[in-house]
Amino acid sequence: MHTGRSVSMALRGMVATPHTLATQSGLRVLRQGGNAVEATVAAATTIAVVYPHMNSLGGDNVWLIYDATTRQVRGLNATGRSAAAATIGWYREQGITDAIPPRGFLAANTVPGCVDGWAKAYDYSREALGGRLPWGDLLADAIHYAGDGFPVTRSQEECTAKNLDPSDDWIRHLQRFEGFRQTYLRSDGQPVGQGQVMRQRALALTIREMAREGAEAFYRGSLARRIAEFLQRHGSPLTAEDFATHTSTWVEPIHTTYRGYTAVSLPPNTQGVAALSLLNLLETHDLTLYGDGSPDYLQLMVEATKLAFADRDRWVTDPDWLKAPLARLLDKGYAAERAAQISMTRAESAYAPGVTGGDTVALAAVDGAGNAVSLIQSIYFDFGSGIVAGDTGVLMQNRGSFFSLDPGHVNALAPRKQTFHTLIPAMLLAERRPYLVYGTMGGEGQPQTQAALVTRVVDFGYDIQAAIEAPRWLYGRTWGLPTRALYLEGRFSPATAAELARRGHPVHVLPDWSESMGHAQGIVIDPETGVRFGGADPRGDGAAAGY
Repeated sequence: MHTGRSVSMALRGMVATPHTLATQSGLRVLRQGGNAVEATVAAATTIAVVYPHMNSLGGDNVWLIYDATTRQVRGLNATGRSAAAATIGWYREQGITDAIPPRGFLAANTVPGCVDGWAKAYDYSREALGGRLPWGDLLADAIHYAGDGFPVTRSQEECTAKNLDPSDDWIRHLQRFEGFRQTYLRSDGQPVGQGQVMRQRALALTIREMAREGAEAFYRGSLARRIAEFLQRHGSPLTAEDFATHTSTWVEPIHTTYRGYTAVSLPPNTQGVAALSLLNLLETHDLTLYGDGSPDYLQLMVEATKLAFADRDRWVTDPDWLKAPLARLLDKGYAAERAAQISMTRAESAYAPGVTGGDTVALAAVDGAGNAVSLIQSIYFDFGSGIVAGDTGVLMQNRGSFFSLDPGHVNALAPRKQTFHTLIPAMLLAERRPYLVYGTMGGEGQPQTQAALVTRVVDFGYDIQAAIEAPRWLYGRTWGLPTRALYLEGRFSPATAAELARRGHPVHVLPDWSESMGHAQGIVIDPETGVRFGGADPRGDGAAAGY
């Protein structure tokens, strides 16, 4: 099935990202003989510069890395922990009792894990995958685009404009922060327009220092001290010691099966268990009987999502605070029990968890040897906390605003704790080799969009580009949407929207190609020919390219 762009095809390497310049950075590394991890580091550092509304050095990332020699998938959790001083009592002393503000210095309360994620993945590349390219070479494009400039995309212009609402001091009105004004707005206070050139010279100096001194500079060097001192001076709980004690963690991926394939994701504190649970629930039905995009297909997708989210919301947090019963949650028998609750004619408002007791970018890369990477990198909201850390040019995330100030909540704030994370890289394996390497931004939409890609590729035979472009839906609430509802892109028929509303879904129709549905990327590897098929989301500004 063909819906728009042609799928990208190549025999050796393939890179897919939501920004064309980042894709080119990754492809440059593959052509120089670099492996998939090295290509991903190059693409990830570039996109941290040229897509600043979606990610930055001040954010987090999470990785799935497939080693073609050992035929094993490794997981890397590079999400930051809260400050040692960040307690519920500390926020109450600041007059904050209900919820952590989503913007500003009080939202900048977790150490950015992103740079350490790049460094840990790079070290693994050299130790296990034969990586030989110098660290500084992988950062060269990022330095160039930060210092010499890059053309602003449509997405960045639109996201900047919507965050300048002076009537909304709580979430928008980011121009109230001096660093944001100086970095992301023109001298007249307006957004830099699509096609106009943006330069971030302070950020270029920061990345150049990292290229020279390594990631250590960001956590235990002068950069760390300057970032922490600036944040402390303006009321953030983060300190230089918090930066110095940060480290990313290698984790054992979790997995299930879907129609004979092995689906792989990351364990808590990410919502990977929800993505895999959703596939288990869907596997109890023959989706081809419904037809892609039909009311019955969407009914099953949405009701299964509610079931998966009920267990996710009960269990997902930092595993050092609460161990989720993953074996039970991912059990096929348990999925069948839960799926039996689904009505195909009526929407449920919510489901109870079945087990009781105890703004973002996605990148994919495959190299000639068959090594593969799925990476998700984020600062949470558009432009994160809105805080640029002094003269470093580093935009700080607001992921820690997701912590609860209710001591009884599963995701209650505590010192040096990882918050619940929506980020989930994904792979689908066939005979222990990558078949589909994929991911998306989009908060609560990530498991749903992943399910859309998997079902459209596996059940309905779409190529990866067509699967990405097909109309999407979102149940829940993600950044930019006002309520928890069922959102449909306008390309679904009016009859489909009306039928879902009749079944009791609170349907909201969005534009035909809505950025609220996320930017998905993916690569399919044909197991017989080895051809790499790449797809990139037209809802973003990216491309898939190979050689």
